[in-house]
Formats: sequence, structure tokens, C-alpha cells
Amino acid sequence: MTRNKLAIIGGSGLYDVEEFTDRELMDLSTPWGKPSDQILKTIYKNKEVYFLPRHGKGHFISPSNINFRANIDALKQLGVTDIVSVSAVGSLKEDLPPGKFVIVDQFIDRTFSRVKTFFDDEIVAHVSMAHPTSNGLMNACEEAIKNEQIQYQRNGTYVVMEGPQFSTLAESNLYRSWKADVIGMTNMPEAKLAREAEIRYASVSMVTDYDCWHPDHENVDVQKVVKVLLSNAAKAKNMIKNLIENFENHIDPNDPTNNCLDVAIITSPEKRTKKTIEKLKTVAGRVLNQ
Repeated sequence: MTRNKLAIIGGSGLYDVEEFTDRELMDLSTPWGKPSDQILKTIYKNKEVYFLPRHGKGHFISPSNINFRANIDALKQLGVTDIVSVSAVGSLKEDLPPGKFVIVDQFIDRTFSRVKTFFDDEIVAHVSMAHPTSNGLMNACEEAIKNEQIQYQRNGTYVVMEGPQFSTLAESNLYRSWKADVIGMTNMPEAKLAREAEIRYASVSMVTDYDCWHPDHENVDVQKVVKVLLSNAAKAKNMIKNLIENFENHIDPNDPTNNCLDVAIITSPEKRTKKTIEKLKTVAGRVLNQ
């Protein structure tokens, strides 16, 4: 029986929780290089949980330079089965003010300079991304947010832009015309790679500003964003404690992520070299080593 393990990918401040007294920093390597930073392992309420600062501790990695493949591979090495992304976003809708949380269920990937797959050499796989987030994990996030009485929206579309610059006004209005809800720079290709690694994924987006479409936020300012971000982080820490306790209650044994590689790999077995199978052993060993 699989032992379920939760990981949180987000800002380095999210694991500064005084109840997390049992701490171990883990330095992992992967075939794709090193993850963003050391991974914190902690035990809370007898549950093993992992924290990975996406931009490195102290926020020194630009969104385009995050080693997403190494991050996901490293978490898979640790036996992680469920990832919750916690990230800052701009709002594209009037009814999503700064401070509100959005449990994202869809993405529009507008990034263009990132490697987006583990299967880019010899072995080809096509996983379904029709429903990129896990419904059971979203339910767990919703319960955790409700318990803290945080204002939130269930479901929403996240436009992932390349960055690191913020949007032009024309771009912001274009995304609004698409009826998207929030905009950020980090959830792609993270969600795609998690799916390829058969790790259930959910995204909680914390609104920090209205993006430049809004006349009051025409010049999106990092200092203003950070001020709201710190306020959001306090709420997020309590949400995470709730999530650690409840996520296993919501796991769906029929989640399509669980065995998605069974119908995704198209390359003939005779074309799969030992070298590439070895490289993919953590991510896809369950299928490739059959």
C-alpha cells in the first residue's frame, strides 16, 4: 500500500512555523541537476511533510531559471505523492482583491523558454492535462482554507507568463478577455512535470495585486506586492497545518494522475536505451521497468 506524503512548494517563509520542531534539511541530486534549494523534512502531528522553496531560500532564482525538473524529481525520490503549490499571483478580476485565495483548477501556459517535459530524449510520452489539478487535493485545500475563515474562490484559471517583468497593459487586458482569473509566473511547467511523475497536484494562489489593468494598480510595485505577500503568508501557514492533517482524508484512489503513464508512453520498447531508462527511473520507473 502506498504511503501518502505531502510536499509544499512555495516561498521559503512558509515553513517558519514554530510547531515544526522536528526538522531535517535534505540535499538531493537528480539527473536534471540540483533542486532550487535544500528540501526541509518535518514531522507534524505524526505526518511526514516536505517543503521546497521554489525560488531558493532568500528568493534568488528567477521564474525562468527554476530547475522545475530537478524539483519534481527530488520530491519523487522522497516518496512524495501529493504536491500543493502556494504562490503569489496578480488578479484579473474585480471580485478577486488582494488577500483573497484562489484554488486553481485550470492553467493557460504562456511560458516559452522553459523545458516542459522529462520525456525529451529518446522516450516520448504524452500525458493528459485536461484536468491538471487533483480534485481530492483541491477538496483538502478548500477544507483547510475554510477552517481559517480565509476569503477564497474555488476554481479559477491561472495564466502563467514567462516574466520576470510584469504584464503590459495590452497583455493584461488580453488575459481578462479570456476570462482568466489570476496571473503568475511559476505553476508551469511545474504542474505538467508533476503529472508526468504521477504526483497529484493542487495550486493555491494568493492574490497580491490587481495587475496593471486596474487603474489603482497601473504600476505594479514589488514593495506593495511583498507587503500583501507577508500578510498572506501568515494565513497560508495556518492553512498548511490544516492541510497536513486532512489531505489523506480526501485522496481519490481513482485519480487519473495515479497511473497516467500507463497510457502515455508511445516509444517502442526496443528504442528505449538503458541510459534513458536509468535517467527516468525516479519519474517513470514504475512503467519503464515492467
